[in-house]
Amino acid sequence: MNPEKDFAPLTPNIVRALNDKLYEKRKVAALEIEKLVREFVAQNNTVQIKHVIQTLSQEFALSQHPHSRKGGLIGLAACSIALGKDSGLYLKELIEPVLTCFNDADSRLRYYACEALYNIVKVARGAVLPHFNVLFDGLSKLAADPDPNVKSGSELLDRLLKDIVTESNKFDLVSFIPLLRERIYSNNQYARQFIISWILVLESVPDINLLDYLPEILDGLFQILGDNGKEIRKMCEVVLGEFLKEIKKNPSSVKFAEMANILVIHCQTTDDLIQLTAMCWMREFIQLAGRVMLPYSSGILTAVLPCLAYDDRKKSIKEVANVCNQSLMKLVTPEDDEPDELRPGQRQAEPAPDDALPKQEGTASGGPDGSCDSSFSSSISVFTAASTERAPVTLHLDGIVQVLNCHLSDTAIGMMTRIAVLKWLYHLYIKTPRKMFRHTDSLFPILLQTLSDESDEVILKDLEVLAEIASSPAGQTDDPGPLDGPDLRASHSELQVPTPGRAGLLNTSGTKGLECSPSTPTMNSYFYKFMINLLKRFSSERRLLEVRGPFIIRQLCLLLNAENIFHSMADILLREEDLKFASTMVHALNTILLTSTELFQLRNQLKDLKTLESQNLFCCLYRSWCHNPVTTVSLCFLTQNYRHAYDLIQKLYPSSHCGWGWATEGQEGVGCPLFTQQAGPSAMLLSPPLHSASGLVTSGPPGPWEGRDVFGRARLAAKRSSWRGAGPGETLWVGIGTEEAQPGGCQQVMLGYLAGVRENRSSCPWEKVAALCSLQFLLGLVWG
Repeated sequence: MNPEKDFAPLTPNIVRALNDKLYEKRKVAALEIEKLVREFVAQNNTVQIKHVIQTLSQEFALSQHPHSRKGGLIGLAACSIALGKDSGLYLKELIEPVLTCFNDADSRLRYYACEALYNIVKVARGAVLPHFNVLFDGLSKLAADPDPNVKSGSELLDRLLKDIVTESNKFDLVSFIPLLRERIYSNNQYARQFIISWILVLESVPDINLLDYLPEILDGLFQILGDNGKEIRKMCEVVLGEFLKEIKKNPSSVKFAEMANILVIHCQTTDDLIQLTAMCWMREFIQLAGRVMLPYSSGILTAVLPCLAYDDRKKSIKEVANVCNQSLMKLVTPEDDEPDELRPGQRQAEPAPDDALPKQEGTASGGPDGSCDSSFSSSISVFTAASTERAPVTLHLDGIVQVLNCHLSDTAIGMMTRIAVLKWLYHLYIKTPRKMFRHTDSLFPILLQTLSDESDEVILKDLEVLAEIASSPAGQTDDPGPLDGPDLRASHSELQVPTPGRAGLLNTSGTKGLECSPSTPTMNSYFYKFMINLLKRFSSERRLLEVRGPFIIRQLCLLLNAENIFHSMADILLREEDLKFASTMVHALNTILLTSTELFQLRNQLKDLKTLESQNLFCCLYRSWCHNPVTTVSLCFLTQNYRHAYDLIQKLYPSSHCGWGWATEGQEGVGCPLFTQQAGPSAMLLSPPLHSASGLVTSGPPGPWEGRDVFGRARLAAKRSSWRGAGPGETLWVGIGTEEAQPGGCQQVMLGYLAGVRENRSSCPWEKVAALCSLQFLLGLVWG
């Protein structure tokens, strides 16, 4: 510093002392400056006051010499003390050079800057609020200062500033929020702690409504919640808890829509605390805002559905996610099936959900609607927010269906998530059938594929959805119409009659024009397509037919009309070119028909062929049942066509002698090999207890052929590869009224049955039939 330079009105002694390296001498100079400025204040000499402040600022505080800068800082503090209440007139000139020193490399100088600013703020009090942003910005930097003395000094200044803000009603929150939004993304733990402490203070001031600006800082708060410091996480939890309490108290003033996407993003994080907190907020939002959250349903489902498959280690998250899922599902109502045009009384819609998320540096971006990660449940009190009156609430079905389809297609997804997806699809088909049927072609392949799931519960829910598609009146039209938005069918194969030329698949030539077969009692346009594709899947995946086929068909008979199912499948199988599959499928259907309690009414209907409907059903089944000789005979027994059953057995399995003995393959005559091969596995289907339960045994007088067809059944039941010494290809012959008995372990029991036959020789022939059927049942048990 040039000693010859004129620093008037500062005396040379003051200038010299301000530049001294000793603090005590600089302090003496500061007292002289305070005395000088008081004289100027008394004289109302503002020119000289400004000149003193400018000299201390430019020539000392901003000097290149460190001791000069220290002298300038203490001199500016002395000026503020001397000005008293009038310091507010000169705050800009007093504060700016001090804040500049906050960035000095010398830690001692940064500490003196904190001390000087503390004295300036202490004198000015509320007058510093117009300069709050620059003060806050400077303090936020000092909060992360590595020097403990500087940090201690900044904390003193911070507490003073908080007291001033708390006791004042002139705080400019609007101008402060942009700075807060910027600083809240700091990664320094001390800066984060500083930010959180200020949010807590502002939230506690009654005159400051920070809730209005919560969308601006919510994302940053959740990021701070993931800090490694336990104390910072705890402070952030407290802040978020206070905000949530305020939201519950004043839901009408909450901007739910602007925060929905922020919660969606943080509900998908890997940090358990962030995810649980965000999920709890989402639960409250859905319950408080109600249908305001519907436009964000696809994003919410993207975040919630995977959580439903969590194990006990994340039980809390799973439980909250389940409540969110169930609450959101209840918001979908039949009115969402109406056209998307603005309804009466509705005004201009709110911005798209994608625009609601503040774009912050370092945060996730992109709206959740219509998105899904390709890698990869009491009534609710719903508050109708004010925003529902300003804008229509639209259910974006395209995005929801895409998310559900994506999760259902993911083989790695958990069972509970798959069940929840299927519940959603079923709910949407119930509440919004017209819109949902526009997406059926894209959903159908994955729904059919889900039938191969390992879980019975998943398959049950899947069948419920498929049954609703096949029976809903909304599916009656052949052309579902255009989609709500982008064509979601582009990447999926549409429902259609299978193409020819594929081994094991239903052929087009046989199924052409069967979508509305005149001989099938159809339910809607999709029912017959469903039956075609189901049989196609059974044909291409025989393991599914063996393991799940009966279960699937039985459940469909409960969910849909059993007569329709059997009628349509018989129609389709009649034109099947793969005869082996047709025979296997007919055998499976026949087994279900004879054994399932779900088909009791259908069996009664077939037993009584007096109505035109039952006769048509029998004719339809008979034609297809001819793919399998044993099932054909069994159908005749079921419908009490005993004469025809006798004729069939005679043609398919002629016998040349009656008695008790063993006959080899060469002695069987001209019998049908396929019939002979299939007789063994079907023996139990022909057992008297089963047929009695099915209505096959009647109490009326028997015809002359009834004993003969039961004779044939007994012969079929005894057919096996090995039984008590019978060799491969041998047949156990049972004759009515014979006295011979083949030795064996069951000799005495069988002789008892035969004795019953002999003793009843002169009575009603049906009693002989009953005794013989009992013998056949025993043979069936031994065979089985």
